[in-house]
This record gives sequence, structure tokens and C-alpha cells, in this order.
Amino acid sequence: MKHLLLIITICTIVGCKQTKPQHATSEVEASRLLELFKPSHADYPNISVHRGGKGLVNYPENCLETLEYINDSIDAIYEIDVAQTKDGELVLLHDNSIDRTTTGSGKVSELTYNELKTFNLVDDFGNETAFKIPLFSEVLASCKNENVILTIDIKKSVRQETVINTIREAKAEDISIIITYDIEQAKSAYKLAPELLISVAARNNDEFDRLLKTEIPLRNMLAFTGTKLSEASLFKRLHHNNVVCMLGTLGNLDKRAEARGDKLYREWKANGADIIATDRPFEAFKAIN
Repeated sequence: MKHLLLIITICTIVGCKQTKPQHATSEVEASRLLELFKPSHADYPNISVHRGGKGLVNYPENCLETLEYINDSIDAIYEIDVAQTKDGELVLLHDNSIDRTTTGSGKVSELTYNELKTFNLVDDFGNETAFKIPLFSEVLASCKNENVILTIDIKKSVRQETVINTIREAKAEDISIIITYDIEQAKSAYKLAPELLISVAARNNDEFDRLLKTEIPLRNMLAFTGTKLSEASLFKRLHHNNVVCMLGTLGNLDKRAEARGDKLYREWKANGADIIATDRPFEAFKAIN
């Protein structure tokens, strides 16, 4: 009987040691984008559409219908801007006020979402459309359904955590990239959401050196190299570290390509830019694909 009790006791102790608490084994599932966006891959979009589409007649920026219109023609990712209304709703809007992009006026932070819905969006040429300022959650749902990738610019009035929680509620981690502009923003985004891909500022070797000193893994980084041409050595170094490079041609470089020929987009890609962030998505796409 004593031997039987001893065997039972030993088995119980061993079983307790081998059983781990549930919370110790549960991990947040990483976004598929961490593996998709690698220099060695060729199956991710190589065009990023600035503000969801600009300079298009009858299709305003930061508009769901504009994303859908462009997505019918080209394979791209879409940079969008997320702001917050007076009543706490997250919407797509670049400016502090709605004056430039809608038929209304006033600061978005001083207007409720129901008030915003009474206005229509206008395109870059001042043409009124029937489209409305979309909710961020609506855009996430639509893009998740169509497997459209978003790079999300969080405006200063909005907390990163609020945007990240909305992404998680929509289960949209696999289509969402968080944009950051400095080391502190990047560190904060990674701490809040280690499962997400993060766009980090790496415009030169010094900025990349500072990123390497953080706790952010390289696998979580997508390097935005700025809106000016960087040295080929920077792209080479980022690629050596298995980091995809995005060049912002929006602005002066887009104007240069428009004046001198769209072949420049091919040259910039050959120089090391894996993704072209542009206000001329159709032209850039045609040039490099």
C-alpha cells in the first residue's frame, strides 16, 4: 500500500511539472505581412497609393469608393489617414479640418460623425461627389474582404492604441501596416502590437542604426526611405538585413517622372526601391510592372 501511494505521489508531481499554465503558451498570432514583405519575395504589391488616391476626377482622397476604383485596375497597397471625431469615431481624413475635402467646414475633432455624414466629399479639383467620409472600421471590413493591404497614418490627435484596437476588433491584422515617423512612435507601436508590420523611417544610415538599437525585430520593419533619392548603399544595407524599402515619389519625384518620362520609376526600383509610394499610381504601376 505504501509503495502504491508513493507511485501515485510521484506521478502527480511529474504531471504538475509538465503542465504549463494556459497563459504561458498563448501567443499573439503574427500578421502574415511579416513574412510576405521580404526582399526575396516578389508577390507583394510594389505600388503604394498616397492618401488612398489623389488627383483623380470625381474620386476624392481617403475615400472608400476611390480605393475600390483604383483596385479594379491595379495591384497596390493604400496609404490612408485616420482621424477622430468629437464623439470618438475613427474616420478617414488627412487635414485637421474638413474644409478642403468636403462640402462642409470645421475641425473634425469638433464635429460628430452624424454631423460629418451631412457633407459630401469633393475631389482635388473641387468637384462635389456623392461619397461620404468613411468610418475606419468600414474601410477595414471592405479591404479585409478584398484582401487589400493598408498602410495606416495615425493623425496626431489619435492614440495609436485606439487604432490598433480597432484593427484587432476587425481581425484585420493581416492587411494592416502601422506608419510611424520617429523612433519613439515605432517603439510604441511595436510594444502595443508586436504582431503587426510597422513602417519605420530609415532615410539614411544613421536612422537605420538607431532602429537597430531598439527592441523592434527586423521582421517587423518596412523601411520608408523618404521622399528624396537615397544612396544605393542604403537600399543594399536594408536588403542585406531582409528589410523591404519604400520610396516616396509623391511630390517632387512624381513631378520629375511626369516631366522626364515614367521610365524613371523603373530606374528608382532598379536602384533598390521595392515599393513606390506615389500620387501617380496608374503611371507608376504601368512603368514597373
